[in-house]
Amino acid sequence: MHLLIAAAGSGRRMGADRNKLLLPLLGRPLIAWTVDAALTATEISWIGIVGQDIDRVEILDALGSVKKPLVWIQGGATRQESVLRGLRHLQSQPPDRVLIHDAARPFVDHGLIERVLAGLDSHGGAVPAIPVTDTLKAVTDGVIDETVDRSRLWRVQTPQGFRYREILAAHEAAAGLQMTDDAAVAEHVGLSVAIVDGDSDNMKITRAEDLKMTELPG
Repeated sequence: MHLLIAAAGSGRRMGADRNKLLLPLLGRPLIAWTVDAALTATEISWIGIVGQDIDRVEILDALGSVKKPLVWIQGGATRQESVLRGLRHLQSQPPDRVLIHDAARPFVDHGLIERVLAGLDSHGGAVPAIPVTDTLKAVTDGVIDETVDRSRLWRVQTPQGFRYREILAAHEAAAGLQMTDDAAVAEHVGLSVAIVDGDSDNMKITRAEDLKMTELPG
């Protein structure tokens, strides 16, 4: 199983002056935790880090010695373009299936990865997700319009798994559309994407307060 880690973001929403993946979490760069988490899955035999060359030396230094094959891939201007570049990198020796993971999710565990892979047995794609439990409101100019039915709404996470040739073709077809995750790319071309149980611990580090929360005891 091949894993692509999307690591070409920035620290703008965190007010950081560098890629947020290099910021410390419990004394180690965030990206190091993400790769360590991925390495717990014995099914993963190869890891591609898709990032910006300006971060290449620091990110690879932060990872140290990784026992599984690890390759650096130059990312693009957007997440979608970066993932497409990562998928194209695999064309010379295409895998049957591929996982795509956001580097800013450092707490993924082996059980979640297994559930995604199991979902791929019967679908073109599988993504972990959690049902929405909060009450949702549609708002215009600061005033509530209506309460939104949450019964069919899920919060989607990564890693997201796909059959390689199908997700590559989907990304090629959706190039330039600026979709927010790979499941949306798959949906765009009509691929069947299954939902599997996500994990509330598999949070995405987006803002500075997210880092602080993860370091709180208990």
